[in-house]
Amino acid sequence: MLYRLLGKPVFFQMDPENAHHLVIGGLHMASKVPGAIPFMRGMYGVPEVPELSTDLFGVHFPSPVGLAAGLDKNAEAVQGFSAIGFGFMEVGTVTPVSQPGNESPRLFRLPSEEALVNRMGFNNDGMKEMAKRLGELKERTIPVAINIGKNKVTPNEEAYMDYKKCITELYPHADFFVVNISSPNTPDLRNLQHGSELSSLLKAVTEEMRTQAQRYGSTKAVLVKIAPDVSDMELEFMVDTIEQSGVSGIIATNTTISREGIKHKNAKETGGLSGKPLGARSTEIVSRIYRQTGGKLPIIGSGGIFTAADAYGKIRAGASLVEIYTALIYEGPEVNRSLHRGLRELLRRDGFTHISEAVGADHR
Repeated sequence: MLYRLLGKPVFFQMDPENAHHLVIGGLHMASKVPGAIPFMRGMYGVPEVPELSTDLFGVHFPSPVGLAAGLDKNAEAVQGFSAIGFGFMEVGTVTPVSQPGNESPRLFRLPSEEALVNRMGFNNDGMKEMAKRLGELKERTIPVAINIGKNKVTPNEEAYMDYKKCITELYPHADFFVVNISSPNTPDLRNLQHGSELSSLLKAVTEEMRTQAQRYGSTKAVLVKIAPDVSDMELEFMVDTIEQSGVSGIIATNTTISREGIKHKNAKETGGLSGKPLGARSTEIVSRIYRQTGGKLPIIGSGGIFTAADAYGKIRAGASLVEIYTALIYEGPEVNRSLHRGLRELLRRDGFTHISEAVGADHR
């Protein structure tokens, strides 16, 4: 309520990217102010409850609701986001070398659709700066995934080298990794999702993960984030390749280039669309992956989650965890308490005692 009455009216009068930087900067500064993080936790935090906590690929998640990549690109606000009710978060997308991304303006609101369009283009400070920031954190209360990508100037045939560099540099700092091959804002990146390019890339990634596991004596998971803009046949081949590669799971999905049914003037802007219009398609992708893999490959559902019913729909479709992004912009930090309260109610309604029992329930 506080965000809707005070924060949102102010932020929505600002340029979207300036508002974004203000929030990230504010959360970063809050971590340096004595008492600020406990205060935020008291205002917006979500206590861990047995029915919603889960363990997946060797990581404990205090809740199934996480923050998707793209908000904290440089791991500047990990402590702040950790205090407002998330069960895990992604930082990034990070690339080996810092890059400015695409020209501004590159972030647009579509309030009538409760959506965003972005064409940021992997703007980030680079892997070494992220390693420094994560290494300086005194406390991490939730799992942190590092979302990795390739630099814009790196040709696709050399992309595997960028992903390997990020893994090598950041391995000690990640609870798990996410391979981003599905952003629509880096030229030709999505071509890495298909055929021999995907197979070769994932082979290089999994080999590097094994090398670093031996080096540090700890095995960590790596997931692949896929796009929603694929045909049924493309998705089937993609999932088959991912499953055979030995990676730990899939995040479904990234933003969409589709504008079907969108009437807001900013729909004409180039970039990836996130928010409510993506919800049904991302849930459909989750369901298809779960059905194809027999529920054996963990899925994180992402796209269009604003309510507990949205999150629960993805869980019943086959997602073990879910992520939000755009809902945080439109609903504010109060959204996490609403999601958690609603998920517990929905579990009780359906006679489940733990979130894992609801995973894939629509297929049974």
